[in-house]
Amino acid sequence: MTEDNNEFSFAPSKVEPESPVSLSSKNRSAASAAEIFAFCQRCFAGGEILALSSPFPQLPMITSFPPPTTIPPSAMQKPKVLREVKPYTLSKNVKKEEEEVIRAPRIENIVATVNFGCKLELRKIALHAKNAEYNPKRFAAVIMRIRNPKTTALIFGSGKMVCTGARSEVDSEAAARKYARTLKRIGFDVKFREFKVQNIVASAGVNFPVNLDLLQNQHQKFCTYDPELFPGLIYRMVQPRIVLLIFTSGKVVLTGAKRQEELVEAFNKIYPVLCYYKGMPAMRIDS
Repeated sequence: MTEDNNEFSFAPSKVEPESPVSLSSKNRSAASAAEIFAFCQRCFAGGEILALSSPFPQLPMITSFPPPTTIPPSAMQKPKVLREVKPYTLSKNVKKEEEEVIRAPRIENIVATVNFGCKLELRKIALHAKNAEYNPKRFAAVIMRIRNPKTTALIFGSGKMVCTGARSEVDSEAAARKYARTLKRIGFDVKFREFKVQNIVASAGVNFPVNLDLLQNQHQKFCTYDPELFPGLIYRMVQPRIVLLIFTSGKVVLTGAKRQEELVEAFNKIYPVLCYYKGMPAMRIDS
């Protein structure tokens, strides 16, 4: 490439001036970018090497590339075949640790009652207390809630209150005393009397399936089971006086206890019975 009157000329190296690949001198000044690109493309396709000398020394020498070559199929890398790995399975003789773990009864809810020993104006409580609801058309009591411990109280005009939602007897009594202090700040002469736990609801699990049909057939005196009405079996224990809801999955719900010791005693008595009907097939009854 040479410079004439601030113009650049293009000439392929080792090619005669009359070569059809080169640009004529008449059209050098009028050559557009598209024509120059087409000219370079024809030179690259023919395998010719172009040396374009630029007046700017910082620009590198531009050369064409040789025609593309194809890779033979033998040189191509074949994909690796991975060995099929079978999932690991436990032997039938190996027992899982989870099956041997027995969940002790966990308290889910405690219902307690208390007597404040005075008459209460429910409308006044609803106006001055926080987190209180009162709709006499729906329920004749004020519904009050606190966050710590997370409980709900039903306050009646006779001065009695029902506290629900606690997870322990200590939390239930502490929540009842908080409600009493709230009523005392409003202006009522409240006394904390006759606090009593009425019902404790707990849940447990034996981690194995139970055949409820066979259990109901052999314990008809204590059981009620109708899967069309309720999926669980109702087992009424005599001593301690507790009702158990037993499900096929092995989950057990205990209700009716007044002390935590009664829950542990009832679960220890029902566990051997559930183990006897563990995973047993249903028994046919010929009519």
